[in-house]
Formats: sequence, C-alpha cells, structure tokens
Amino acid sequence: MRLLAVLLLLAALTAGQGSLQGEWVPLFDGKSLNGWRETLFTGHGMAKVRNGMIVLRPGAPMTGLTYTGAFPKSNYEVRFEAQRIDGGDFFASLTFPVKDSFCTWVAGGWGGDIVGLSSIDGWDAADNETRTYLNFENGRWYSFRLQVTDARIKAWIDQRPMIDVPIEGREIGLRFGEMKLSAPLGFASYLSTGAIRKAEYRVIGGAKDR
Repeated sequence: MRLLAVLLLLAALTAGQGSLQGEWVPLFDGKSLNGWRETLFTGHGMAKVRNGMIVLRPGAPMTGLTYTGAFPKSNYEVRFEAQRIDGGDFFASLTFPVKDSFCTWVAGGWGGDIVGLSSIDGWDAADNETRTYLNFENGRWYSFRLQVTDARIKAWIDQRPMIDVPIEGREIGLRFGEMKLSAPLGFASYLSTGAIRKAEYRVIGGAKDR
C-alpha cells in the first residue's frame, strides 16, 4: 500500500500537478533558463541569467520570458522578487492564468508608477479600479505576491496590499495581442532592464492544470 501511494504521488507530479497543496515550487533554478523560453515579442531584447537572477534587457519595446511547464488555471499563488535596474517603465510585469483566460499584473507602467491589472471588462490597469501608484526606485529589490482564486485576484508588494478585486462574472483579458505570447505565465519588461529572482508558486486549493 505504501508503494502504491508513492507511485500515485509520483504520477501526479509528473502529470504537471506541480506540488502538494500549499507547498512552494521553484519556477527558476537560479542557474539557467530551463523551463522558460524567450518571448518572441516584436523587437524583443535578450534574457539571461546573471548572479542567480534573470535579467531582461531592454527591448524595442518589450523583452520577456514565458514558462513552458504545466501551471494551474486558478487557486494558486505566485511570489518573486524583482527590481528595475534601469529605465522608467514596467520591469517585471507578470502575465498569469485566470480560469480559461489570462491577465497581466503591470508594475511600474505608464511612465513608471502605475500598478494594476490589464484588463478587466476591457479596461486596462491605468483605467480600472485596480489602478494604484508606487514610485519604484531603480536598483532596489521589491517582493511581489499574487493570489488567484475563482472569486478574486489579490496582490501585494513588500507585503503592502495593492489589489483586491472580485472577478466572478467579469471579463478578464489581455491588453493587446502580443501579450498572448506570455501565456500561460510570463514576465515582461518595457524599455527597461528588469531583474527577477526567487520566483515560485503554490497551489492553494482545488487548482486544475492547464
């Protein structure tokens, strides 16, 4: 019986169910881009690993990485640390699944200080109720945490609540066509050099894999 239980657990993990509920799973190994591919944005810059972090060099206008593994559609959390090394716009925006759609958590967009979700009911982060402001300092690490459930999307920066929005019965989507290249999960920078480290996720209950 014990052997059977172990085999079933291994089969579940191999099938992409990721982890036991509540257990954090690394998204980066800190050494390579294994499990990721460069996002083929028009005019994209280079992504590389340096000193245990992912560096997104400036693109014309965007540079990104897209996750190639299985990932939950709902009921999960993602956390990571990021900094804008130079530039003045978003530096580690995260595109993520929301049931059968996708959304982007923009951090430092529209000139460098707008934080919010693109898009909700057709409105971008600059124009919907998730819009808030944070003056990001270049060269400083910030901690990010995103929580997605069937009912709500919540987000924190340095443990400060930034987003808490109900999503049941609402249209969740991406701002423009090229952002689909980031799905199901991807990071992107815009005319800026961004760095990402310590990225991981966990299932928080009832998630289904993509």
